[in-house]
Amino acid sequence: MSNKRFFRRGFALRFFLIFPSILALLTLLVMLLWNAVLPPALGVGTLTYWQAGGLLILCRILFGGFGSGGWKKPGQWRGGPPSGRRGFKDMTPEERDRIRAEWKKRCAQRKQP
Repeated sequence: MSNKRFFRRGFALRFFLIFPSILALLTLLVMLLWNAVLPPALGVGTLTYWQAGGLLILCRILFGGFGSGGWKKPGQWRGGPPSGRRGFKDMTPEERDRIRAEWKKRCAQRKQP
């Protein structure tokens, strides 16, 4: 991101107003849902607003990571798939036959005791 875009007039103001507002609403939503569903269903205690915020952060750490924004689906790698994941469609017929023969040989070795 270029410095001109980041420090563009009003960008920082919008960012520092919108992000905390969304976070506050999500925290409130987690608290309300937890307190409405789980105590009657499972008999667990209720959450305070700050505990709900901590739960959101904990879930982000455990399930979302910090940098990439969550789990990657196949085909979402930067610069293409990792090495060794090239598909058969990109190979020549000779390469396909060579790989098939290699895998047949490996599988046959596993079957023998």
